Amino acid sequence: MKSAEKVSVSELIKKENLKNLTPEIDTDQIYMTIPDVNRPALQLAGFFAQFDSERVQIIGNVETAYLMRMERPERRARYNEITKYPIPCIIYARDIEPDSCMISACQEAGIPLLSSPRPTTELEGEIIRWLKVKMAPMITVHGVLVDVYGEGVLIMGDSGIGKSEAALELIKRGHRLVSDDVVELRKVSDESLVGTAPDITKHFIELRGIGIIDVKQMFGVESVKDTQTVNMVINLAEWSKEKDYDRLGLKDNYIEFLGNNIISYDIPIRPGRNVAIIVECAAINNRAKKMGYNAAQVLYERVTANMKKQEAEDF
Repeated sequence: MKSAEKVSVSELIKKENLKNLTPEIDTDQIYMTIPDVNRPALQLAGFFAQFDSERVQIIGNVETAYLMRMERPERRARYNEITKYPIPCIIYARDIEPDSCMISACQEAGIPLLSSPRPTTELEGEIIRWLKVKMAPMITVHGVLVDVYGEGVLIMGDSGIGKSEAALELIKRGHRLVSDDVVELRKVSDESLVGTAPDITKHFIELRGIGIIDVKQMFGVESVKDTQTVNMVINLAEWSKEKDYDRLGLKDNYIEFLGNNIISYDIPIRPGRNVAIIVECAAINNRAKKMGYNAAQVLYERVTANMKKQEAEDF
């Protein structure tokens, strides 16, 4: 298991398409280490106890309106105070233009000053979400991750069992590929695992006998996806007459990744079985269960009710 302990400000600029108001500062060498943000309202008012200076600082309309009520020397003094701290960067939301005093203070302190057109709250939420994913604990697993009807399906199994072929059939049926062969799983919360592809293999599938194909190039941008929450696991294995397979599905089985339990299904593979259709049905059934409908439970209740009815008639 590994996790990114820091993310460069340059990555944030690229991800959010931020305008860099201090281009002379090397943002490649400045890092964020906390997946959270701070709005420095109290600090701009002169209160610095418990200041979360290691976070990204976001300034919106409220902070700007407060600052603009001050005389220029007082504003400059506040800017000098706040830029004494090791802040990774300061972002002005809503395309607000910072005054020249703030720009000068950031230049002197070596703190990147950035600007975004997003509303303040939206910008906060998106940066926090992105940083949590980037800094989350991460493992790599061997498998194929696809988005099937909005469900993230991780297809696993021995090498050569047909994972990539099943994914290709799903893509042809209108679903989306996230990653083939190697999947990076990140724990973004106690409930959520997010899967991505390594940059080097993103959008590619390996098909034995054919080689590497570029899914995005061949099937279009609607056939691929960069990230996907993992909702279920499909384990493909050669069919064995010695094994007793679950035929009702009354009891859910789970597999654990990074402390999170993901529902898991074992699918036996025999010649003639259409794995893609089975995966589609599993995804739809999983969505139905989350919405409160369990077909296996309904059947069990019908059978039980019928047995009780027969017993009553016999007596």
